[in-house]
Amino acid sequence: MPKYSVVVPFHNEEENVTALYDQLKAVMEQVGESFELIFVDDGSSDRTYRLLEEITAVDSRVMVIKLRRNFGQTSALAAGFDHAQGDFILAMDGDLQHDPAEIPNFLARLEEGYDVVSGWRKERIDNFVMRRIPSRCANWLMAKLSGVNIHDFGTTYKAYRREVIHSIPLYGEMHRFIPALASWHGASICEIPIKNVNRERGKSHYGISRTFRVFFDLITIRFLLKYMSRPMHFFGTLGALGVFGGAGLSLWLLLLKVFTAQHVMDQHGPMFVIAGVMILAGIQLLAIGLIGELQVRHFYQSQSRSPYAIDRVVRLNAPEEPSILRGE
Repeated sequence: MPKYSVVVPFHNEEENVTALYDQLKAVMEQVGESFELIFVDDGSSDRTYRLLEEITAVDSRVMVIKLRRNFGQTSALAAGFDHAQGDFILAMDGDLQHDPAEIPNFLARLEEGYDVVSGWRKERIDNFVMRRIPSRCANWLMAKLSGVNIHDFGTTYKAYRREVIHSIPLYGEMHRFIPALASWHGASICEIPIKNVNRERGKSHYGISRTFRVFFDLITIRFLLKYMSRPMHFFGTLGALGVFGGAGLSLWLLLLKVFTAQHVMDQHGPMFVIAGVMILAGIQLLAIGLIGELQVRHFYQSQSRSPYAIDRVVRLNAPEEPSILRGE
């Protein structure tokens, strides 16, 4: 069993694959402990997978996981984490914007006892308007909403204890919220500065549209962290406010009708409609809360499912030939 696992997702990175492997191998060999490199091909349409397959033919410490299509970075990371066997697991991007030479710094903090070590691009050099401002706003919101006081949620460059990352279900685009989810499980988290290097080869897969997806993910993660195991506390509160508010308005209108003989529909028609809508909406929210409670019970009782589909897993078994295990 290796002590360290390095998980790297790739998507159309044929120009960076070999260089990153060479650098990773050199750094991990200097660390002096057993390790494995897990490369995940996330549905690349270029020569990325072929190059990865060639690497597995000469290095038994490399495992390549080929996904059937492009599932996204979170799912690719989940596939790598699920197959990682090391006690400590490190994740990084495959575009050489993360310097492998900084890996010993991550591992040193894990050895100190931390469960999650997160990279912090303290001195960012990318576009100020399109990247840095949206990122700074998103990270500030994430820190406030999640209660985890780190500066950089967005970078993939992080290290984890195996038992911590394996306890966190990943789907959608939740990889940037791993520190928040780990904190919910009681993990200890620290942050270390890392270099922010410009991409030298290949094309970036990120754009301004990611900012909007992050905003919706923020709402999701806030709800998950506070109400994941008790959705009735959220929907029930809103539903009760609606029912009691509507009932109060209805009672007031009834008293007006009884004691003043007013024509309620003529003089307070809109108020009457609002009261009715509030009561109905409150009942619906209470029903949603109950359905949510049933879903939570089902979640904890059912078997977990993977957010990806594997085409094949390649690893060298003997010096002369790699093994290929096709996914189901």
